[in-house]
Amino acid sequence: MGQLTLEDALRADEASGTAQEASVRDAAPITLSGNLHKMSIVPAGEALAIDTSAEVQPGSHEPLAADYGLRLGEITQPLNAYIGHKVRLSFTGQIHCSHCGRKTKKSFAQGHCYPCFRKLPQCDGCIMKPETCHYAEGTCRDPQWGEEHCFQPHIVYLANSSGLKVGITRKTQMPTRWFDQGAIQALPIVEVSNRLQSGLVEVLFKQALNDRTNWRAMLKGDVAELDLEAERDALLAQMSEGLAALQAHCGEGAIRVLDTTALAFEFPVRTAPTKVTSFNFDKTPVVEGVLEGLKGQYLILDSGVINLRKFTGYEIEAQLGEP
Repeated sequence: MGQLTLEDALRADEASGTAQEASVRDAAPITLSGNLHKMSIVPAGEALAIDTSAEVQPGSHEPLAADYGLRLGEITQPLNAYIGHKVRLSFTGQIHCSHCGRKTKKSFAQGHCYPCFRKLPQCDGCIMKPETCHYAEGTCRDPQWGEEHCFQPHIVYLANSSGLKVGITRKTQMPTRWFDQGAIQALPIVEVSNRLQSGLVEVLFKQALNDRTNWRAMLKGDVAELDLEAERDALLAQMSEGLAALQAHCGEGAIRVLDTTALAFEFPVRTAPTKVTSFNFDKTPVVEGVLEGLKGQYLILDSGVINLRKFTGYEIEAQLGEP
């Protein structure tokens, strides 16, 4: 290794000082308010395009990182720089529907008033259970919405957030979906033509795999890495007859097995909790502490954790950084 010259050292020190100044500037104290939305999660660096049309997806061994943003009303405030700083979130007692803006005493389906919960297609039961899609029966709450959101390519994937699980997502949601659930690894395994088909494949695979995340284990971060390619191969071998039957039922090319490589993810977490204490704005209207990290849709504070997505529509006053 070459010796570091004085000029190199001064240049490195100047760069370090500039980076520190930028970090302080980015984490300047700020107060803002508005109706809460799920945090924005944008993959850091260049946009990632996952080409499932390729026979083999070139894989990177470098984990993908993400930039988080706190969304209050029309404002999105970057959050990563506030790790290590104090934050305070205060619920004003007001809740507004994220769709129509109506004031409501209770939030349904992550941010909706009861009338919207009853009539909107995105709140229908088939969203949670896509295999129950009833579009073909002519009873879709909004056929145009269904065509725009459900009749799009979907991916059935394996993920490791608290252990191995199977899940589905619209193709356009990769890789944001996996950041959103706190996965440290993910692997697309099947591509289908629409949401109904993704649900049918997921139901098949759930005979062998879990489809839920243990959020406490996910936040603690004590999850072992898995060989997702080997898990995929074992699953496809076990479910080969059932998958072939679904392919025959849905038609040629509707359900396509993918040959891709697993992706890895890292999250901006300084200190993971050893004991998970969860906050609820309905019971604790003021949540504050030092921000230790961001994972999934959770703020990790030194005083506990809170799932911001759960409180979509809640009016929040936020203080970020030292007062």
